[in-house]
Amino acid sequence: MQQKKKTLGEFIIENQDEFKYSSGELSKLINAIRLAAKVVNHEVNKAGLIDILGAAGDTNIQGENQQKLDVLANERFIQTLKNREIVCGIASEEEDDFIAINSLDNRHQNKYVVLIDPLDGSSNIDVNVSVGTIFSIYRRVTPIGSAVTLEDFLQPGINQVAAGYIVYGTSTMLVYTTGHGVNGFTLNPAIGTFYLSHPDMQFPETGNIYSVNEGNYIHFPQGVKDYIKYCQMEEDDRPYTSRYIGSLVSDFHRNMIKGGIYIYPKSSVNSDGKLRLLYECNPMAFLAEQAQGKASDGFGRIMEIQPKELHQRVPFFCGSPRMVEKAESFMAGRQ
Repeated sequence: MQQKKKTLGEFIIENQDEFKYSSGELSKLINAIRLAAKVVNHEVNKAGLIDILGAAGDTNIQGENQQKLDVLANERFIQTLKNREIVCGIASEEEDDFIAINSLDNRHQNKYVVLIDPLDGSSNIDVNVSVGTIFSIYRRVTPIGSAVTLEDFLQPGINQVAAGYIVYGTSTMLVYTTGHGVNGFTLNPAIGTFYLSHPDMQFPETGNIYSVNEGNYIHFPQGVKDYIKYCQMEEDDRPYTSRYIGSLVSDFHRNMIKGGIYIYPKSSVNSDGKLRLLYECNPMAFLAEQAQGKASDGFGRIMEIQPKELHQRVPFFCGSPRMVEKAESFMAGRQ
């Protein structure tokens, strides 16, 4: 007889004692993200039928053109988290500044802040390619009972209590960690329930996929150019296969399952890199390390970087540990 698959709700309840501060709030917070993910999934899946494709006509704080679904996803996640009254602050890649939340019934008593990229890879929406949501959760550092400040959000990644992503693809999956491994849940759209489909996800120690936008090759540092040439050499288990979707969630998800490395380095065009430390790199680094992978800026551990601003950008090397270490050796010139 086939064993019944565990739902995300059941999994959260069973593993609540693993949370460092087990008061039920973090469980409620994960559940709120689950609810918002289902709402956004519904909007993404009907995007071609109604007028939510294309540009919204505005630019976000990054100077990037906002897509209509960017705006919609941002609103849905923020509103869901606000309505549940379980966070004291939210920072979004789509917002200029953080949002302080003060519940009338529970004045500044909530303990957690959420940082979110509501719709990663949104430039792919119009061509029906997978997009995703990335989230990161921290325990506030300012005193409970006071309003949140920027200090609560500018924490190094090692302080994360949970992180994850939702990938809206051929199936919709929610993948997350609370520091006790990585587990993936697939949505059954017929009944709106996430089921545990990928328990204890781990990066293979090495792989044969490298994910980088090779169109920017001429702008890359020499170490990255040398590593790409290494990947293309016909030697040992190489050449590797080049796979780049342009959606961090999708590229990361594939590489975690199959083995590979994702690279978005700094360049002569983007001197600090393009990906955001707080909304993209830290949560993905936490997931990678919990899945036996590695995440680096090319020289050191991503999660040890002390953030200086909400929308700070950093170079990002992430994936199977042996592949990341090899790329770091090229960056250091010691290959």
